[in-house]
Amino acid sequence: MIYILNQEPSVANHFIAELRDINIQKDSLRFRRNMERIGEILAYKISTQLTYAPRQIRTLLALTEEQTLTDFPVLATVLRAGLPFHQGFLNYFDQAGSAFVAAYRLEATTEISVNVDYLVAPSLAGKVLILVDPMLATGKSLVLTYKAMLRFGKPRQVHIASVIASPEGVEHVQNELPDVNLWLGAMDEKLNEHAYIVPGLGDAGDLAFGNKL
Repeated sequence: MIYILNQEPSVANHFIAELRDINIQKDSLRFRRNMERIGEILAYKISTQLTYAPRQIRTLLALTEEQTLTDFPVLATVLRAGLPFHQGFLNYFDQAGSAFVAAYRLEATTEISVNVDYLVAPSLAGKVLILVDPMLATGKSLVLTYKAMLRFGKPRQVHIASVIASPEGVEHVQNELPDVNLWLGAMDEKLNEHAYIVPGLGDAGDLAFGNKL
């Protein structure tokens, strides 16, 4: 299953446009906030696929019944670019556990390395896992991250959320992880020869937190 947010008009398209705009990108606080906003919107969308049960609630005036979430997901993110996006999900799933992994691309290549020594997570056995990474380029880091996380148990349901994706990355994820649900802010045109998404938005980590050496 794949869902693409910007295929229907909403204020989310405005946030995505600001993320891409090279003039607005200069404001790192605004960039992080827009990442967080897209995370909140996709968290709401994913929430419609989760499990709920009726619960009696006592108000000041009477008893009433509401459908409440029975099992909060585990939120996993790839450092460092994913942190503002992750926060958007955490704003909605405020009782969720969190997992973090360091994943990076070797410069000037399409090779992906996952530093499993910096992988921390609660138990994933039988859980709903939401893996969030703002840029789904080749898809290799997400697949390797998910496979590394299986040391903490096999989740019963997996969702991957990205702000911007490439067709090549989506195809790779779907081939490697056919049971995963994909939630995207936008699907872009292609990857270039350096495996960067076009038109994309640039380096999400640098735009959020400053250039790295």
